[in-house]
Amino acid sequence: MTTPTPPSAFPDVEALVVDILEADSALSTVLVSVDAPDGFDGRTAAVLVNRRGGAWIGELHVDQPLIELEVYGPTKEVAHTLANAARRALLAAAGNRYGRNQITEVEEQDGPRWLPDYLYAAANRYVCVLKVFLNVY
Repeated sequence: MTTPTPPSAFPDVEALVVDILEADSALSTVLVSVDAPDGFDGRTAAVLVNRRGGAWIGELHVDQPLIELEVYGPTKEVAHTLANAARRALLAAAGNRYGRNQITEVEEQDGPRWLPDYLYAAANRYVCVLKVFLNVY
């Protein structure tokens, strides 16, 4: 029996998704990050990337995180457009290799959907969740 790989040995999937989204030309003028910057009020163009669970399978070197994209814009229309651009960019990552990591599949779980933000009352926010299938070599 093989010893499972501990989850700490897996890549930082949030950072990987940030890199993928930042490389997309449709998001070149948008803040893409795992954390909102100081002073953020939810009214600027931004995509916040969060791991929202998922599963790792150590013996197979596979991670299957659920990635939530919180997408903000100065208007609801802009936020919607950016949400679709972020979603498209992550879906397009399927089949690509990033260093020692290969995204074999990306599967939409939810969204994008309009979701008012409890932290930023004036925010225009769409949220979507995608499952990323990631092999580590």
